[in-house]
Amino acid sequence: MQNNKYDFAGKTVLVMGLGRFGGGVDVTKFAHGAGAKVIVTDLASAEELSDSLSRLRDLAGIEFHLGSHDPADFEQADVVIVNPAVPGDNKFLQIARRANRLVTSQISIFFKLCPAKIIGITGANGKSTTTALTAHLLKKTSNETVWLSGNIGNQPLLTALDQINPDDLIVLELSSFQLEQLADIKKAPDVALLTNLTPNHLDRYGTFENYCAAKENIFKYQKPDDGRPAVSIFNAEDKIAADWFEKYKNDTDPQGAGRICTKFSADDVSDELRNCFALPGRANLSNLAAAMAIAKYFGAEDDSIKHCLPVFKALPHRLELVETINGVSWYNDSKATTPEGAITALDAFDQPIIIIAGGYDKNISFDKLGEKIAQKAKAAILIGKTSPKIDKAIQNAQISLREAQRRSNLQPINTKIKLVDSLAEAVQLANQFAFSGNIVLLSPACASYDMFENYEQRGLEFTRLVKDLCYITSDSRTTNT
Repeated sequence: MQNNKYDFAGKTVLVMGLGRFGGGVDVTKFAHGAGAKVIVTDLASAEELSDSLSRLRDLAGIEFHLGSHDPADFEQADVVIVNPAVPGDNKFLQIARRANRLVTSQISIFFKLCPAKIIGITGANGKSTTTALTAHLLKKTSNETVWLSGNIGNQPLLTALDQINPDDLIVLELSSFQLEQLADIKKAPDVALLTNLTPNHLDRYGTFENYCAAKENIFKYQKPDDGRPAVSIFNAEDKIAADWFEKYKNDTDPQGAGRICTKFSADDVSDELRNCFALPGRANLSNLAAAMAIAKYFGAEDDSIKHCLPVFKALPHRLELVETINGVSWYNDSKATTPEGAITALDAFDQPIIIIAGGYDKNISFDKLGEKIAQKAKAAILIGKTSPKIDKAIQNAQISLREAQRRSNLQPINTKIKLVDSLAEAVQLANQFAFSGNIVLLSPACASYDMFENYEQRGLEFTRLVKDLCYITSDSRTTNT
């Protein structure tokens, strides 16, 4: 076990936040395997954590303190390993720090112990697809062993350390929360890429500027390694990313090693490569250009990239085609938890769209989403706590749009708006509205916590509802825009 820098053997390790979907399982197994006395604490109950607990049932000696946090645990533990969803100013972490306990995280431990080169990808939208696509290209075009982890199925990090070699490549999706944890130890990836930046998680950060500051840690703490420069890759079409490129492009250390700064754009993807790539929309071309920028740094060429693109499929819940029923294509984009994500999804299609949107309120404006829906959607079916806000944003946009269309003698779209109580009701109503050639798009623009445990559960429920639809056989259902 490569635990020399932490040496957990014989120590009491408190894991704060097991998570309903196993976010703390990897670090719990790692600490247990390193010979620590492990205590897991979570505000959720054993029943709520049943899936995660089942993955630890074979490990003897772990204590579970569930349903609440005990301040004594934080005072007495030698090490507290905290879930990234827990803010750094959490009162229980303050208790641990006042008691001079080591507070760390899964990602911090991994960065300290990993012997291989780490490629880190972050951004507001597209980072999961870019991360998966980067790993796919590297696996197909390089001779190295490639590891993939992040918000893509909870692949283990720490428990895989024994199998990782110095020549391997690690491709990680990194959230703003994880980047804050890495900033605590002044660590960053060897190769870092930013997909884009738009407002997100304002319920935690308060301002967009604070959110951007957390994301910038992926570049701020990059350092040359063994004389090799750090590599920083920016989206040329994103204003903040372009500004950061200018900020960091002349960054060098006293030895002159510094960093390599490059930019990418969706226009970098040739027509030949576009024809091999199945994912819809310009945003996915940007994701491909980002992945290509990394793959080319490691020696890939267009010809080798071209041959491995056709087999790459959309990740679950990210503009994922669920079914085509009587000419209507149903897309699950449940991962679109911001207005900008939903706007990107709407821009991916030229066909008439019925959008299903709404959910938990992260205190983000829906004005731009309202404008895009009024411009592109034939219908908007709204669910969740934010449905009245999105409704108002669409109606306000329609007023402005109709006036502009009246002056230009254009025919208005007149988007239908319906507020419903459940996703099941939304799917049934969308089925009534849709005609052959239409798109039904679940792209909520919001988190899921008001109705579902996470975006995955929401997407799976949408998929189930779509697959349960009765196939319509009436010849009267013809194309109607």
